[in-house]
Amino acid sequence: MKKSFVLPEIILLAMFAAIITLWVEVPCGTAIKVLCTIVLFIAYNVILFRRGNKNALNSHLRRMRRGADMILISGFAAVIEIIAVIVWIVKSDAALWAKIVSPIVSVIFLGIAVFMGILKISLNAKQVKISDYILMLMFWWVPVVNIFLIRKFYKTARREYIVESDKIELDNARAENEICKTKYPILLVHGIFFRDWQLVNYWGRIPAILIKNGASVYYGKQQSSLAVAKSAEELKQTILNVLKETGAEKVNIIAHSKGGLDSRYAISCLGMDKYVATLTTINTPHEGCDMVDFLLEKLPDRLKKFIEKRYNSIFSKLGDTAPDFMAGVIDLSAKTRKRDNPLMADSPDVVYRSYMSTMSSAGSAGFPLNIGYMLIKKLNGDNDGLVWIESAKHGEFYNFTTKQKRGISHGDVIDLMRENIEGFDVREVYVDIVSNLKKCGY
Repeated sequence: MKKSFVLPEIILLAMFAAIITLWVEVPCGTAIKVLCTIVLFIAYNVILFRRGNKNALNSHLRRMRRGADMILISGFAAVIEIIAVIVWIVKSDAALWAKIVSPIVSVIFLGIAVFMGILKISLNAKQVKISDYILMLMFWWVPVVNIFLIRKFYKTARREYIVESDKIELDNARAENEICKTKYPILLVHGIFFRDWQLVNYWGRIPAILIKNGASVYYGKQQSSLAVAKSAEELKQTILNVLKETGAEKVNIIAHSKGGLDSRYAISCLGMDKYVATLTTINTPHEGCDMVDFLLEKLPDRLKKFIEKRYNSIFSKLGDTAPDFMAGVIDLSAKTRKRDNPLMADSPDVVYRSYMSTMSSAGSAGFPLNIGYMLIKKLNGDNDGLVWIESAKHGEFYNFTTKQKRGISHGDVIDLMRENIEGFDVREVYVDIVSNLKKCGY
């Protein structure tokens, strides 16, 4: 991210912030002072409302970058102002009122500039966390603390600008190659407790980048929580609809979590093996979750029934026709999978691949994955907050890796929080998965 601000902006901002000092100390007539004040006021507003560098690749990035630049400009201007005011107060013979009012006016004008920078970032950045907004609202008035908070906003916006600009340039450069244009359409199958909503995509930013690189993307559209067999029946109908709509002979399924079990059942037990070329599962508990067995045994029946009732009621209003919370949960248990897996034998006509990620600590994710991580760590070992690594292995197995210590959670692998994780570009991960399918002729 090249610095788009220039030295004149810093100087003009510092001069306008010191307008009281200039009025008191500059030896010139009132008319000239008024004229200079008007000019500085205009310059100040240009700095506040300037759109930013036209070289930015889209309007959101342009405004966000300008917000980060304004914070930086204000910071340099503040340093200049602090030094100048201290020297002036010590050496000047100006009236006491001027020495009191001048710093106050400086803080107000520089504060407005910083606020505008934060506002531009807030309206355009997608990587600033809710916790950062809450802390800013609570402690913006606390000296020193607010500096660290403002610095975090700046660093977050700066990094997002770099990441997203690089991503856009990469996509533009390879768009004509259509590296994700597979022979068969891609069917994304969601996991438990979610639906395929149009406004809030379960797969985050992943479908958009796949489509931009040539992929034909469709969604499983099964209800949020059902027994595997019933979800598979809904998935079967979706597969047939996609084939009818596209005229394709088969589909490539990429399924997350329980969606992988739903897909396997449809392939093995409902005759979809002749319509599915590949099944790629992402963090799917093929051998079940021992945590589910543990919780089902420990939690009181009354509490389980209460949760089931509330869940079914809420998701009925959100679009499910007949949600069944408990049936979906039970089918994720290790005991159920041990019983049902023999019924879901792999088809020789389908290529099976599986991927898995792991968290490095409970701090790698928020609630409830942090609690799940600690529990599964004791029961099984390395996990993503819901699934332990050995349970996810099915067919050709690949382990997601990252260059930093944060780890990758069950939600991170589907871009649930739309977060740019250093060392793990989830969008590129799926581009690689799908482009590999294309290379293999699927």
